[in-house]
Amino acid sequence: MTRTLYLFGSAAPPVFDVARVIEDAQSRGWDVCLGLTPTASDWLTEGLDGLAALTGHPVRSRYKRPGEPDVWPAADAILVAPATFNTVNGWALGLTDRFIVGVVSEGIGKGIPLAVMPCVNAAYVRHPQFEQSIATLRGAGVRVLYGEGGFVPNLPGQGRAEAYPWGLALDAVDGLVPAADA
Repeated sequence: MTRTLYLFGSAAPPVFDVARVIEDAQSRGWDVCLGLTPTASDWLTEGLDGLAALTGHPVRSRYKRPGEPDVWPAADAILVAPATFNTVNGWALGLTDRFIVGVVSEGIGKGIPLAVMPCVNAAYVRHPQFEQSIATLRGAGVRVLYGEGGFVPNLPGQGRAEAYPWGLALDAVDGLVPAADA
């Protein structure tokens, strides 16, 4: 039985590696549906058709209209990575003006297994809201991959997208919803 993973990405440099991450998730037995923030979608505009072909599902960055059918199967788990400062704080505060933040906010109430791995620099994490948001999400049962054993912030301008620990994020969702043959 295939598990369905909603992979949600924000506009941070590791999002440019999302095709490889989708392939990795698929090799682990996930049916992947890709959702992006509007800015991340804009960054990947030229590759969106290819990403849709790779997943077999439309790439989404906006809410569907009332009455429109849902074009994705139900999620078995949701991974938000890379999650920017804005995405983490918006989710923790329940600010659902963006599609992916709305889905994960509702996902808490629906009991969908959720994981998030931020991608923020050390200057952003000094803002007092960030640590509060991390604590809020952890308190809501979200698996937060931040700090030791997850994403460790870099100094502003010194990030390396290729060093983003995507494998840890996929391992986390595998742990939330083990494969049927595991």
